[in-house]
Amino acid sequence: MANFTTMSGFLLMGFSGKPEIEILSSPMYFFLKHLSFLDLCYISVTVPRSICNSFMHNGYISLWECILQCFAFTLCGCAEMALLTVMSYDRYVAICLPLRYEVIMDISTCVHGLLAVWASGILAGVRHTAATFSIHFCGANIIHQFFCDVPQLLKLSGSNEYVGELRVSGFLSLVAFVCFISIGVTYMHIFSTVLRIPSAEGRARAFSTCLPHLSVVILFLSTSVFDFLKPHLESPTMSDFLLTVFYTVLPQTLNPIIYSLRNKAMKTALNKIFERRKDFLFF
Repeated sequence: MANFTTMSGFLLMGFSGKPEIEILSSPMYFFLKHLSFLDLCYISVTVPRSICNSFMHNGYISLWECILQCFAFTLCGCAEMALLTVMSYDRYVAICLPLRYEVIMDISTCVHGLLAVWASGILAGVRHTAATFSIHFCGANIIHQFFCDVPQLLKLSGSNEYVGELRVSGFLSLVAFVCFISIGVTYMHIFSTVLRIPSAEGRARAFSTCLPHLSVVILFLSTSVFDFLKPHLESPTMSDFLLTVFYTVLPQTLNPIIYSLRNKAMKTALNKIFERRKDFLFF
C-alpha cells in the first residue's frame, strides 16, 4: 500500500528554472507582461467602483476618491500609449534589424524603456489631475458618467478657470499624436522590409509577429479618438454611456484575445493569403 503524506503547499516553477532566461528570452513578452498589468489596472480604475455603486444603489464618490480615480485613469491611459510606442520600436528592431536584435533590445534597453513609460504616465497623471482640480466647482455636484470623467468635471466649472486644464489636455494630445506618428513611421519601415522577403512563409511569419500589436494600437487609438471628438452633451444619452464603456473597457478586454491569435491558425491564414496573391500575380 502506498504511503500518503500531508502536503502544505506546492512549488511553482514558472516557464523556466532560470529567471534571467525567462525575462531575457524575448523582450516582446517582457513588454506584454507589463501591457497586461496596465490593462488590468486600467479596467480596475473604473469598473469595480461602478459595479459596487450599482449593487449599493449609491453613486456617491468623495472628492479624494475622485481625484485618485482621475489620476490613475490618466496614468494608465498615457502609460499604455507610451508602452505601445516602445513595443512598436521592439517590433521594428526584430523585423528590420534581426541580426542586431539581441544587442539593441538587451535588458538595459527594456528596463529604461519601461521606466520611461511609467515616468511619462505619472507625470501626465499629476499634471492632468492638478489642472482639473485646481478649478472651483459650482452648481450641482452631479457627474453624468459612471466615473470621474474630466470633460464632465469641467462642465461643473462656472468660470474660465478650466483654460489651464485645456492647455494640459492639448499638450497631452500633442504627445499622443507624436506617439501615433512614431508608430506609423515604424510600421512603414516594417511593411517595407516584410514585402521584400522572398518567401511567402517568411512574410507570413514576419507579419504574424507584428499584426497583434498593430491591431491593439488601432483599437486603442480609434476608440479613444472617437470618444475625444464626439460632442459632450449637457445630458448624455444612453449611447454616450455605451461609447464611454466601449473605449474604457473593450480595448483592454480584447488585448489578451488579440495576442493569443499569434498561433498556428494565424500563420496558416497569412500563408494562404500570400499564396493566393502569388498565384494571382503569376496568372
